[in-house]
Amino acid sequence: MYMIYVGIDISKYKHDCFICNSAGEVIVDDLSFENNKKGFQQFLDLLKPYDNSNVRIGLEATGHYGLNLKLFLEKNNYTFMEFNPLLIKEFKKSLSLRKTKTDKIDTKAICQKLMSVPYKPNSKLFYHKYGLKSLSRLRETLVKQRSKYMVQLTNVLDIIFPEFKPFFNNKFSATSLYLLGKYKSSEKMAKMRDFETPNKISRGSFTYAKFAKLKELAKNSIGESDETFEIEFDTILNLYNEIDSKINSLDKQISTIVKELNPPTLSIPGIGELTTAVIISEFGDFSKFSNSAQLLSFAGLEPGIYQSGTMLTKGKMVKRGSGYLRGALMNIANVVIKYNPTFYDYYLKKRSEGKCHRVALSHVCKKLLRVIYKLETQNIQFDPSLLK
Repeated sequence: MYMIYVGIDISKYKHDCFICNSAGEVIVDDLSFENNKKGFQQFLDLLKPYDNSNVRIGLEATGHYGLNLKLFLEKNNYTFMEFNPLLIKEFKKSLSLRKTKTDKIDTKAICQKLMSVPYKPNSKLFYHKYGLKSLSRLRETLVKQRSKYMVQLTNVLDIIFPEFKPFFNNKFSATSLYLLGKYKSSEKMAKMRDFETPNKISRGSFTYAKFAKLKELAKNSIGESDETFEIEFDTILNLYNEIDSKINSLDKQISTIVKELNPPTLSIPGIGELTTAVIISEFGDFSKFSNSAQLLSFAGLEPGIYQSGTMLTKGKMVKRGSGYLRGALMNIANVVIKYNPTFYDYYLKKRSEGKCHRVALSHVCKKLLRVIYKLETQNIQFDPSLLK
């Protein structure tokens, strides 16, 4: 029985496919089907003559455009394997020197690539991880937007009540946000009488002495009491509070999903639910990577290598792959060295070799990925004794 190989080129409104068997006989040379229910059924009809276990499907990882098709394939008991678009691009170059790009050429190249490598279909958990990826990236977008609002609030606060910032260790704490939201200017804050509410919000840390001190600062403030600034401040503060609430809601949803999945990565000290979500959703199915070096390549953390004759040089990290993932991993490594002695010692070792903080941290990142790869592929919990 021949294996059936299917190469699919994903796009927004339609998909193209090329189908052949393991003997190289072309079954479908070029077929376009729409990205809708009718089109999916048309594609499914092409596969019905063959046993599901004998059908291998390959497609590029092209974001959300192909998600509905992937879910459709899964519901109909078909597996599929995703390829990095960069790999397909390089593979096509090896097939021809011509600079020609068509959907027909792409589908055939994907199919040929599929036939040339071991078949590693996506995990059944891909949908949950895709959902985590969407939520994690949405959270990152909202956090960046919240940071912009924080800067804008600070700028207006410098005008209406400049003495407020030094008074609070965290000017965006629940207590300070309550006071700013209610009074909005130094003039109004100088006349405030309600001590109980901010005291309750702060769980007692906002004492009456602090209350009296803040009123005194407000009374002698050089801040400008102007209605236009108050309107601006109030508008930005409302936007900040709204987006902060959305972030907190996302955090709870992400944490719930990660706890249900309970991946081995979560067992590493210093890595919580939110950071675990980024790692497992961005990498997806760890079994599709042959070794930890491929994780480094996927994240763009591997060094560039140039060799010619007797000369061999290693340069800066290539920075291909997901910049979001790479940045997240660097931040995670920065936290891990604070909670794990082994990773901290490794960081100090790299610093003693003359490497700057960022470079040493990138080495911690690589070590961390090697550990994560072992945990995820062997489904074991983190054991610090194994790192000695």
